[in-house]
Parts: sequence; structure tokens; C-alpha cells
Amino acid sequence: MTRAGEFCGDISVMITDVVMPKMSGRELAEQLGRTRPSLRTIFMSGYVDDAILQHGLDDKRLFLQKPFKLVSLATKIQEVLRG
Repeated sequence: MTRAGEFCGDISVMITDVVMPKMSGRELAEQLGRTRPSLRTIFMSGYVDDAILQHGLDDKRLFLQKPFKLVSLATKIQEVLRG
């Protein structure tokens, strides 16, 4: 179970890496989405496009390439929250 899964309050946006040791960011988003359908996810990675596509991320509007500046993260969060 993740900390987000244990948290009882609202979570508007989750930021996760695409490639992680135990599960992909996509798998994490799907798992949490089952109990939090309104949760929006921003994916980040330092890998190139091909590696990202291999992990099931097909919507680049939800993606941030690492490294990124805080202003880019803030802009992406605003975009995702607006839908």
C-alpha cells in the first residue's frame, strides 16, 4: 500500500516518475485511480520518448521531461487541474 492509499483526505494531483523499481508510474496511477477516480496524475522521466512509450504513457500533455524547472512544474499542475 502506498502513502497516498493510506491518506484519507482529498488528493488533487499526483506527480510520479514513469519508471520505478516495483511498479511503473502508470500502474500506480491506475491502482490509486480505482479508489480515487478524480485523481489527476503528472508523469515525469529522464528517459527519452521510446522508453516512456514502452511504459504505457501515451498522453504527453501529462508528461514532464526531467530535469525541469519549478515554473514548468507549476504550469503543468495548473494545466492538469484545469483539465
